[in-house]
Amino acid sequence: MSKNKFLIVVGGATATGKTATGIQLAQHFETEILSCDSRQFYREMTIGTAKPTAEELTAAPHHFINLLSIEEDYNVGEFERDALKLLDELFLSKDVVILVGGSGLFIRALCDGLDKFPKIPAEIKSEVQSLFDNEGLEALQEAVKNADPVYYDKVDKQNPVRLMRALDVIKTSGKPFSSFQNQKKKPRNFTPIYINVVMDREKLYKRINQRVDLMMEAGLLEEAKSLFPYKEKNSLQTVGYQEFMDYFDKKTTLEEAIELVKRNSRRYAKRQMTWFRKEDHWGNFEATEIRKMIDYAEKKINELS
Repeated sequence: MSKNKFLIVVGGATATGKTATGIQLAQHFETEILSCDSRQFYREMTIGTAKPTAEELTAAPHHFINLLSIEEDYNVGEFERDALKLLDELFLSKDVVILVGGSGLFIRALCDGLDKFPKIPAEIKSEVQSLFDNEGLEALQEAVKNADPVYYDKVDKQNPVRLMRALDVIKTSGKPFSSFQNQKKKPRNFTPIYINVVMDREKLYKRINQRVDLMMEAGLLEEAKSLFPYKEKNSLQTVGYQEFMDYFDKKTTLEEAIELVKRNSRRYAKRQMTWFRKEDHWGNFEATEIRKMIDYAEKKINELS
């Protein structure tokens, strides 16, 4: 396959307008979209993940939306494998494909390849899981901070899945988790073009608050309640759902849960913005600047072809 194949990666913080941007780019380039929002993989998680509407899904072909049931496990390595296979098929007839999502881990996995980590023994996984179950998120944070301050500085500290993964590797290898990261990039038969959708912080925070209110009106509480039996699943250890699990467990009031969703969504967006700002290979555009994005992508394609 020719190397002159391009993956336009549409990244950015939550609620910046990535979905609409990806659709407009896909329509312009007459191509298809891969989602790398790991929560949108699950059929049962719709409202809380701001999944594209039925109308948006028909506006351009989408992949990796509604891929799985909540009862199925699916990790970033499996996504890397499946997405590369799909890209091989799409690039037979397309020169450009669009990737949309705010997860730096999934974007890096597809574009650069995953770093190699040791195989984790079951007893260590059980030990780390027990730490979280018995002592909570703060215990995970403290353990990672003490064992690997370099990784602790950049990890999403509110994400227990990432923290437990780091502790698994640290306990298995006796080495810092950060020492396994940023290994040599794997060769790809396409060239990524990176577009970061940005928004003024205050405007974004207001938009997030409004979006949570609209999600509540659309039935987010009922959706979260239907997922309560699966609350231990990794896919539900995420903003927009975990806050309601505490409400259903009678640990918070509904009003507190809603405010926590808004606060944690704002904090998540801030962490995403920080991550994308640190990466100097991204072109930064507001969602309204679609013409500038197209010009930017076409210029890159011409330069690299």
